[in-house]
Amino acid sequence: MRNNEEKERQKLINKLIFLNVYNKDDEQLDKLPLAKLKYEYRRFKVQNHPHGEFGSIQWV
Repeated sequence: MRNNEEKERQKLINKLIFLNVYNKDDEQLDKLPLAKLKYEYRRFKVQNHPHGEFGSIQWV
């Protein structure tokens, strides 16, 4: 269980670095808990979603 959690943490860290949310030299990344990494990734995805804060496109 612990190994899967660590793999998921590393994947999220890699994604956040790739998306330029964090710098790869940022030491605080290794200290963030999994829940915080998930939050940061979701927050970034929502902010950069093509529809922004408007949600999905709806036909009127």
